[in-house]
Amino acid sequence: MNITFLGGAETVTGSKFLVEAGETRVLVDCGLFQGYKWLRKRNRQPLPLDIESLDAVLLTHAHLDHSGYIPVLYKQGFRGAVYTHHATRDLSEILLADSGHLQEEEAHYLGRHGLSKHEVPAPLYDQNDAEACMELFEPVGFYEEVLLGDIRFHLHPVGHILGAACIIIEAEGKCIGFSGDVGRLNDIFMRAPAPLPALDMLMLESTYGNRRHDNADPFSQLADIVNETVDKGGNILIPAFAVGRAQVLQHMLTALMRSGRIPKLPVYLDSPMAIDVSEIYCRYEDQHRLSRSECHEMCGTVQYSRSVQDSKALADQAYPHVIIAGSGMATGGRILHHFKRLLGQHRTTVIFAGYQAGGTRGAKMVSGAERVKIHGDWFPVKARVEVLSGLSGHGDFTEIEQWLAQSALAPETPINLIHGDPEALEAMRDHLRMNSRYSVEVAGYHSIVRI
Repeated sequence: MNITFLGGAETVTGSKFLVEAGETRVLVDCGLFQGYKWLRKRNRQPLPLDIESLDAVLLTHAHLDHSGYIPVLYKQGFRGAVYTHHATRDLSEILLADSGHLQEEEAHYLGRHGLSKHEVPAPLYDQNDAEACMELFEPVGFYEEVLLGDIRFHLHPVGHILGAACIIIEAEGKCIGFSGDVGRLNDIFMRAPAPLPALDMLMLESTYGNRRHDNADPFSQLADIVNETVDKGGNILIPAFAVGRAQVLQHMLTALMRSGRIPKLPVYLDSPMAIDVSEIYCRYEDQHRLSRSECHEMCGTVQYSRSVQDSKALADQAYPHVIIAGSGMATGGRILHHFKRLLGQHRTTVIFAGYQAGGTRGAKMVSGAERVKIHGDWFPVKARVEVLSGLSGHGDFTEIEQWLAQSALAPETPINLIHGDPEALEAMRDHLRMNSRYSVEVAGYHSIVRI
């Protein structure tokens, strides 16, 4: 069996792993490179494989750095199956269509303003491509074995978000695993990742390979921030990712109001995509920690703002209230319109509830920027800016180590580290080498492993 690391190696994004066994060729994950421009340029480079010979894509979960290249394969003629969990299929339908729409908008913007070297800039794919590729998706359940040519595989639950799975492949007498993104052992919302079976090799994510999560109680932290803001009659703005983070925040605010730890106040979810995702979370209650009543209470307490008119009407709401809107790093979305209106007020509090990548508007605000540029104009930041810790959906290096210890892996199991920045990969390798007997290496971009 050959494994070629076409993405997700030496970087966090662009997950793509070509597995060849006998006459069968599958791609585990098919993600977009994101972040720095030099990485994003890889999305325009042809994959070093014959798409006609590719039998299937096995998708770990719906996040775009794992799924977002599937419409490109479809445009290039791929018509094989995309095997993934039912929940991942439902989330991908939303995320891929939104990705295509945003790429169309960006191409139109570049064309109107002459900012592209191309006379008519084209998106990597558009919304129609994203919607069309959904015909390829073949949902399967966790632990359901699928025979595909010379390989057999199944999905193994790993928490993180709905449908997230480790892909376990058996072929040529060997058993290998691709972890995808691994969730936390004591996540607020998602169930813990299930221990792994014995494997002959594991491809393991290292996103938090050099960081530990804060042990502070996020419920208490959020309650303190809300109460202090309410006492001075201000509003609370929370930029949030549509999948996972928006749902956790809705649950936390609902639970805090139910228990009397914060006053009952209006909470608005101003993101059509996050609203649709929230409804999917209520559909798959077996995968998260909320009961049916808690899930429906969450969706019933928060007021949904779907239309542009609904969003604009929030400007007329009485103080105080909470607005959750995309995007999580304040790089776009409806949160920017609320920023323009409220960032200049001392009574406003902005809560960032996730990692802020370097160079983003969110990172600048967390670092204390006095002004931020929004839609071409500069706005003063007089609002209080807070960071809510402990909500990451990734296990840190100590939690990953515990997960491995709970699993049936033999002590000398070979591990190839993937899906991490260089510093995180090196730190994770050193930690596992010092504290276990696993044979740990960092996977190289375009490298090939034979097992």
